[in-house]
Amino acid sequence: MAFELYEILLVLLGIVLFGVAVLPRLVSDRAISMPMFFVGFGIVAFSLPIGVPPPDPLEQGHATERLAEFGVIVALMAVGLKIDRVPGLRAWASTWRLLAITMPLSIAGAALLGWWYVGLFLPTAILLGACIAPTDPVLASEVQVADPGEGNESERRADVEGKEDEVRFALSSEAGLNDGFAFPFTNLALAIALVGLAPGNWIGEWLLIDVAYKIAAGALLGVVLGRITAWAVFLTNPDTQIARSVQGLEAIAGTLFVYGITELAGGYGFIAVFVAAVAIRDYERSHDYNEALHEISELAEQTVMAIIMLLFGGAIAGGLLEALTVEGAIAAVAIVFLVRPFAGVVGMLGFERAWAERATIAFFGIRGIGSFYYLAHGLNEGAFADADLVWAVVGAVIVISIVVHGVTATPVIDRLTGSS
Repeated sequence: MAFELYEILLVLLGIVLFGVAVLPRLVSDRAISMPMFFVGFGIVAFSLPIGVPPPDPLEQGHATERLAEFGVIVALMAVGLKIDRVPGLRAWASTWRLLAITMPLSIAGAALLGWWYVGLFLPTAILLGACIAPTDPVLASEVQVADPGEGNESERRADVEGKEDEVRFALSSEAGLNDGFAFPFTNLALAIALVGLAPGNWIGEWLLIDVAYKIAAGALLGVVLGRITAWAVFLTNPDTQIARSVQGLEAIAGTLFVYGITELAGGYGFIAVFVAAVAIRDYERSHDYNEALHEISELAEQTVMAIIMLLFGGAIAGGLLEALTVEGAIAAVAIVFLVRPFAGVVGMLGFERAWAERATIAFFGIRGIGSFYYLAHGLNEGAFADADLVWAVVGAVIVISIVVHGVTATPVIDRLTGSS
């Protein structure tokens, strides 16, 4: 039986990899996304009587956390290597608005729904809010910035200067940074669960360590290690057959290197990986080798995403959503259609772009792998009531997001591009 299970898993993995290779040719111009296919395939595959037990993120919490963690850091490197715009307060104004206004409002709105409407205890409700904070454009690639090398010289120069493609840039840069900035809120939920609601029990350490030190350490190490990695990458050109055969692998090596060192130093590795990727891109912006770096990181990103979505579909087939109450289902719908769009609109108030662009940025708060990570991490580190219900609500949010944003991304972006 063990050999049969192994062979069946090889078949499933082969189908997933085949899908990663072939699906982009079939769905690129259609109102469908690759994650929709992989989730659906996972539901079907794990529902068949073939002897493959469906994954259970509650029972397999540590494996879920580590797989999602790897998926997040690979995605952060891939997105960061795409961004051409020079970092700055004015050029990245949309990003700072989404991080400073939209993300806290989204967390507060989801936590309020969880506590007041779904009936979760306050620490669990805060954990729910933190879990839905990270956005994930990898699940709808149409809203990402263009790959390195795409577009003509004037388009690339305009993006560097911050003059074009604001929707894609805002959503990509937001996703790159809010995966790390959601961590303090997860740690806040853990602190309240461990020592109680009274601020005197946790606020000093939380502000000093979880907010100030870990964010600063992540950002600083990201810049420093990113520059070091970039120097090593661009020091020489691959001029032998062996060197050319592994070109771009530095992207994965850099991801693991930067993340590991930052975590050992007690900083937020997610922030460091994205900042390092932007630093690498900024080091030699016009170098052709940027394309090789991005190709490898995006291949890893799409492969890990497909595997995680397959397992997510399997978890749904295994009963992940069975604990979902009517109130939880309504809350999940509200998070996608009300909480994020409202918070996005508030964050974009006064931003000097067309209303259609601001509305698009507000709507596409795509949820995905980061939510898996934070929920698994929180439940592994602390004792939270109604863990099965929270998994069901977060799972429902991600299903809705994958379907709704996957279907609407292509037509909305095409319409917006055509009208600009």
